[in-house]
Amino acid sequence: MHRRDFCKALAAAPAAMAAPMLMRSAFADEVSSIVMVSQHGLPYLPMMVMETLELVEKHAAKLGVASLKPDYKTLGGTQSLIDALLSRQMDFGVTGVPGLATLWDKTAGTQNEIRALSAVQSMPFMLVTNRPGVKTIRDFTDRDRIAVPAIKVSSQAICLQMAAAKEWGDDQYARLDACTVTRSHPEAAVSVMSKATEIDSHYSVAPYYYYELATSGVHNVLRSYDTLGGPGTNGVMLMTKKFRDANPKVTQAVYAALTEAEDFINKKPGEAAQIYIKTTNEKRSSEGEMIRFISDPDNIWTTVPQQTMTFATFMHKVGTMKRLPDSWKDLYMPECHELEGS
Repeated sequence: MHRRDFCKALAAAPAAMAAPMLMRSAFADEVSSIVMVSQHGLPYLPMMVMETLELVEKHAAKLGVASLKPDYKTLGGTQSLIDALLSRQMDFGVTGVPGLATLWDKTAGTQNEIRALSAVQSMPFMLVTNRPGVKTIRDFTDRDRIAVPAIKVSSQAICLQMAAAKEWGDDQYARLDACTVTRSHPEAAVSVMSKATEIDSHYSVAPYYYYELATSGVHNVLRSYDTLGGPGTNGVMLMTKKFRDANPKVTQAVYAALTEAEDFINKKPGEAAQIYIKTTNEKRSSEGEMIRFISDPDNIWTTVPQQTMTFATFMHKVGTMKRLPDSWKDLYMPECHELEGS
């Protein structure tokens, strides 16, 4: 679902559905309905597990919020999700660390301060291309088009800037920005594999990069873990501090549900694969292949934030983030502060 369609759907819905934060249970002071938004791909498997196993409802009931109804939605890109959060059309949403850093930078200290509840997973992105002559990022030219979920603000766009800064110097961090275009991961993957559009490269996430790299003529150019110096958080669970303060039990329930979903994926990759296939109507991968993707050692199913300060420090250094947090904890809710994050 694209941003425009999502917003139209909300506008057409009853007022209570369009503003779930205003719906309050007759039995408690907290909301009785929440909207949770994610995007496309394997990084959002924990949300799929939470929905299928009704984990939010389970943990909310334990905390005395017996009638909580989560509504799970999917948007096509980072900017769509940010727009939905800022317009109060969702309560929780999964996006990358740069999106979190940007929103925290703009809202810290205000009534609408945005933080992350926790990480959702750590997974790499792969910059793949169907251009034989592109071996490193030095080989990209102004004829190339690199698809990312959102130009300038997505994790992929920032990682590409970090790679450019390492290659050509900090003052050249935006050197490849002109090559980037906004596309959803499914659309970008089809373009790269089919070679039918102007998009010849894609900073991709699983499972799409697995499919792309299995396609003749497509190869890997860059791996985000190499740029970051190790595993890094691919997605975080965004929310507002205002919502947490008003709904502490619901917030605890979502955090407990996410923690349980991570544990489920780690212990039962086969059942997690079935959930992914059913939720996404996956046609290409068998259950066995999806288990292999889920169990890839590069894919770390955890709520522990990783590389938050790596992103924030870079963004502050090049001027795209005005204030530098003292610690990764400044960008996250207290629920996850006991974790060994970074």
